[in-house]
Amino acid sequence: MAEETKEMNPEIVGFACSFCTFKASEMAGSLRLKYPEGVKLIQVPCSSRVDPAFVIKAIFEGADGVFVAGCHPGDCHFIKGNYYTRRKIVALKEMFDAFSMKDKLRLFWVSAAEARRFIDKVTTFYNDIKEKKNEREKA
Repeated sequence: MAEETKEMNPEIVGFACSFCTFKASEMAGSLRLKYPEGVKLIQVPCSSRVDPAFVIKAIFEGADGVFVAGCHPGDCHFIKGNYYTRRKIVALKEMFDAFSMKDKLRLFWVSAAEARRFIDKVTTFYNDIKEKKNEREKA
């Protein structure tokens, strides 16, 4: 029974900017806020350092969803990093759309002070993926 429950819970890989989003996740931990345990965070120096190949590899290796999260536009510590990220993710989503996988990828912006926003975004994404996964498995 435990294995059946485990299969129904999605595995999500998140790439988090070390200056903002990853700090927000640490603050969430300090505030004892919880996010789903199926979410695995990978700290990157800037969201722009996430190569689209990393996202594709995560999905091919079994992740049910991938998110990239960084500083708000205009607040990037590397000046224009998140603008590059936005372009890459839009192009990647178009490619995923051709394979009906557009919903497996999400991009959002979270500053270091927005721990609750981080939890909300991650939990919402997790729940969306879980709902779609459960629908597919029932069909």
